[in-house]
Amino acid sequence: MKGAELLRLIGAQVFLHATMAGMRLATPLLALQQGYSAAAVGVLISLFALSQVFLALPAGRFADRHGLRRPMSLSVIAASSGAGLAMVFPYFPVMCLAALLTGAATGVTVISLQRHVGRSAENPVQLKRMFSWLAIAPAAANFFGPFMAGLLIDHAGRLPSDLLSFRVTFAVLALTPIVCLLMVRASGETPHVPPPASAVRTSAWHLLREPMFRRLLFVNWLQSSSWDVHAFVLPILGHERGLSASVIGTILGGFAIAAAAVRLLLPLVAARASERSVIMTSSIVTAAVFCIYPLLHSAWTMAACSVVLGFALGAVQPMVMSMLHQITPQDRHGEALGLRLMTINASSVAMPMLFGSIGAVIGIGGVFWVVGGVIALGSRGVWGLQMRPHERH
Repeated sequence: MKGAELLRLIGAQVFLHATMAGMRLATPLLALQQGYSAAAVGVLISLFALSQVFLALPAGRFADRHGLRRPMSLSVIAASSGAGLAMVFPYFPVMCLAALLTGAATGVTVISLQRHVGRSAENPVQLKRMFSWLAIAPAAANFFGPFMAGLLIDHAGRLPSDLLSFRVTFAVLALTPIVCLLMVRASGETPHVPPPASAVRTSAWHLLREPMFRRLLFVNWLQSSSWDVHAFVLPILGHERGLSASVIGTILGGFAIAAAAVRLLLPLVAARASERSVIMTSSIVTAAVFCIYPLLHSAWTMAACSVVLGFALGAVQPMVMSMLHQITPQDRHGEALGLRLMTINASSVAMPMLFGSIGAVIGIGGVFWVVGGVIALGSRGVWGLQMRPHERH
C-alpha cells in the first residue's frame, strides 16, 4: 500500500470517527443540562457501543465478502443520519438513537479499514508500522470531534450551551462523514482470499479455542475499558469541578493528541520493541494514572494527567492489531476483528452503566481507584502474550 492511499484511509476514519466522538461529548452535556442523572448519562454513553456488539461479527463477515467501499458507504449514511436526527429532535430518546447509529457506523468503519490495511502488509514489522499510522486516526478524531463540539456548544448559540448551540453542533457533526466517503472512493480493493478447499467452515466463536487469541482479547479489554471509563467519567468530573464544555473538550483533546503523538513514534521503534513490552508498560502507567486522577482539582493538572494517560493507552492498539493479524487466518481477518470489536464493545456497554451506578454511591473519585486496581491486577496476563512460530499466519 502506498503512503498516499494510507493517508487517505487515515483521513477517512478521522472524519467519520469525529462525528461519534463529538456526539459522545455533546449528548451527555445536553442530557446533564436537561436534568438527567449520572446513571442516565452512563446509559446514553453505553449506547455508542451497544450497536457494535450486535453488528461486529456480521460486519466482519460482510467486509470479508465485500471489501472496503460498500461497508464504508453504509457507515457514512448511518453516522450522518444519527447526528441529523439529534439536530432536529434534541431529546433524550432521540439522542439515544443517535448514539446507536453513530456508534454502529464507527464500528463498521474500524473493521473495514483494519482488515483492508492488515491484508496490505507484507511482514510483521510492516504490520506494526501500518497499524501505528492507522491508529492515529481515532486519536486525531478523539481530539477533533470533542474540541470542535466543545467550541460550538460554547460559541455557536445566542448564549453558551443553549439549545441552538447544540443544534448547530449536531448539524456540523452530521456533515462531517461526507468527507470520509470522498476519500474512500479512490482506494482500490485487496484481492479476495477464499478459505482453503479442505477447510471446514466454523463459526467465529471457534477462534476463541486458540489460547493466544483469548489472552489477547482479555488484554485488549483491559486497555479499552480504561479508555472508555476515562471518556465517561471525565465529563462528569469536569462538570463537578465547574469546568466549561470547551475546557472539558480540550482536556479530552489533550488525551487524544498524546495518543496520536505516541503512535507517530511507534513506527520508528517497530523493529526494536516487542508487542508484549509495549503493552506491559502501558498497563503499569495506566494503573498509576487512574490512582492519581481523583486527587486533582485544577484544569491544568487534569489535562497533564490526561496527556500521560493518552501516551500510555495510545500505544496499545497497534500492538494488539499486529498480533491479531499474525495469529488468525487471512480469510478470517474480518471475523477476528469483528469478534474483538464485539468483545470490547460489550464491555463498553456495561462499564459506563456499572461505573455510573458505582459513582452515584462512592463518587467519581472512587471509580478511578476501582479501575486502577482492576488494571493493576489484570496486567499479569500480559506476560503470557508470547507468540510461538507455529502461531504466526
